[in-house]
Parts: sequence; C-alpha cells; structure tokens
Amino acid sequence: MKVFISKSQDETIDFGKNYASNLQPGSVIGLKGNLGTGKTQFVKGVAAYFEVNEIVNSPTFLIVNEYVSNIGSNSGLKIFHFDLYRINSPDELSTIGFDEYFNDENSISLIEWSDLAEKFLNKHLKTVTFEYGEEENERIIKTE
Repeated sequence: MKVFISKSQDETIDFGKNYASNLQPGSVIGLKGNLGTGKTQFVKGVAAYFEVNEIVNSPTFLIVNEYVSNIGSNSGLKIFHFDLYRINSPDELSTIGFDEYFNDENSISLIEWSDLAEKFLNKHLKTVTFEYGEEENERIIKTE
C-alpha cells in the first residue's frame, strides 16, 4: 500500500493525474472515504490527465457521469464516474444497468462509495482510500 499526504485540493488533483498515468482501458477503481475527503478532486485529476473537456462534478444525484478522453491514443476512451452514495442495495444497481458499463472495454470506471459495487460485481476492485488529515485541508490518500 502506498500513502500520499495531500495538503490541498490542487495536490489531490495532481495525485489523481499521476495515478491516471498507470490506468489502462478496463480499469475499475473503487474510491472510499467520508464526505469531503477528496474523492471527486481525485477524479478531476484523472480527467485532467486524459484531457477531458467537460467540467467534472460529483454525480451524487445522477449516479453516473460520463466523460470522454481527448488525449492521443486514448482519444475516445470513456471515463465513467459513479457516486453510489444514494444507492441502498445491489438490486438498485441492477435496475440502472450498472453492469453494462463494465462490458465496455474502452472505458475506465471510478466508483465513489464502492462497497455496493464490490458486492454487485462479486469482485475486488483496486481501491483508493481517502481520510482526513490532522490539518484542515490535509488528506491521507492510500492506494493498493
């Protein structure tokens, strides 16, 4: 496990950019942590690495946002950003066609509140965990 200490939102975004450099199409990443610990800022960094033109926001009420990469050989790569905070059971994931997103081999999925996804997909996801640090803007980010 690797640990990174972020002192600001910008550092969390930069960490997301660096993390994205190792992602391949088909990657599924679970993002775990309390509200306000930097999950969406991390996704903003991943999107920045892939030169996404859209504004990246948390899909709390939409469940999923879809972005498209504009970078070289990854141009057209889809980035699915899920927020499962408001989902109560794996059955709800079935209703929204959650599993169909993972059949797209030209995509990367980033899943906030990913515990339900692990149960639904019946597999362990690569995980990035976010925690509050000692200072107000400090975040502790752990990767597998």
